[in-house]
Amino acid sequence: MKLTRLFIEFINSEKAGGFILIFVTVLSLGLANSPLQTDYIRLWYLDFGGHSIVHWINDGLMTIFFLLICLELEREIYIGELSNIKKASLPIFGAFGGMLVPAGLFLLLNFGTDNQEGAGIPMATDIAFALGVLSLLGSRVPSSLKIFLIALAIIDDLGAILVIAIFYSSSLTFLNLFIALGIFGILLILNRLKVHNLIPYLIGGVVMWYFMQHSGIHATITGVLLAFAVPFKDGSEKSPSFILQHLLHKPVAFIILPLFALANTCLPIDTNFCNSMTQPYSLGIIIGLVIGKPLGILLFSFIAVSLGISILPPDLKWKDIIGIGILGGIGFTMSIFITLLAFDNQTIVNNSKIAILFASLIAGIVGFFWLKPTLKTVISNDELS
Repeated sequence: MKLTRLFIEFINSEKAGGFILIFVTVLSLGLANSPLQTDYIRLWYLDFGGHSIVHWINDGLMTIFFLLICLELEREIYIGELSNIKKASLPIFGAFGGMLVPAGLFLLLNFGTDNQEGAGIPMATDIAFALGVLSLLGSRVPSSLKIFLIALAIIDDLGAILVIAIFYSSSLTFLNLFIALGIFGILLILNRLKVHNLIPYLIGGVVMWYFMQHSGIHATITGVLLAFAVPFKDGSEKSPSFILQHLLHKPVAFIILPLFALANTCLPIDTNFCNSMTQPYSLGIIIGLVIGKPLGILLFSFIAVSLGISILPPDLKWKDIIGIGILGGIGFTMSIFITLLAFDNQTIVNNSKIAILFASLIAGIVGFFWLKPTLKTVISNDELS
């Protein structure tokens, strides 16, 4: 299967970024539980321009992360794996199952409580971490499996974005919202007028972010809107969408996501760690990611293929899909992001983050050792450079 240069670049940057995320997460947890704990945690909450550093990262820099994710989604829809309905429907159905079943399991344990707002936490897959684990298996991994994982993760990230927009936005300030949407409309008009210079779109995106930030809708949604306003044209290397996506790959993988990980995993772990993991919200997160993800992805994918809606790539078996489903339980980035929106109690936020890290660790280890004996054949034609 021929892979485009941009897609290979995306995979390489994401899997390399995955190893960096592992390193900075361990580093941050270590510092947060060392004699430097107080100073280290205080660092991220220093005031900068009226907001803490962690706020600027979560509401500002993560907008750029969402922009990159949606630029990649747009490319897949127009000319990639999602452009063919038969191919696209398998990861789409898998992603739906991977969102609905974990959320359902969380609600099963927390429905009717103050913590039911956390149902969105186990819904998303962290592309960087999942690809990082998958890359440890080397050339034995067929490109169709990598593409399935990336398409699945992108789609459920989009689902998580929609969940954030619908369920985790505060009361609306309609004037600011209308101004933000008005700017989005102007950018769409520029697109239709074939204005291909990126500068007006980037300036418009910054202004749109400001008004979205003050509208009650989470500001990171700006990245989603901007991605679909930037001209795609034919998707060639000269298209504005390609240029912007190419520019963002390495800053997102090597700066933005590591900063997010550092800022959001400075977690002091006390002696009540085991007790916190038995709380319904912690169990909902762990069970949702570790059990709900593979169960939902496999079940919905199997139904789609059985009904003739989707096709299973000829070089894949159902045990491969199970392995990808297990890796789908690596929630990290989006799961932590939704945690920050779902809960106000800092103790619950910290415990939830620890549950996410614990579940993601289990998913990564189990997924690796599930796939290792499964993918025995080296498929040299699919090996990524």
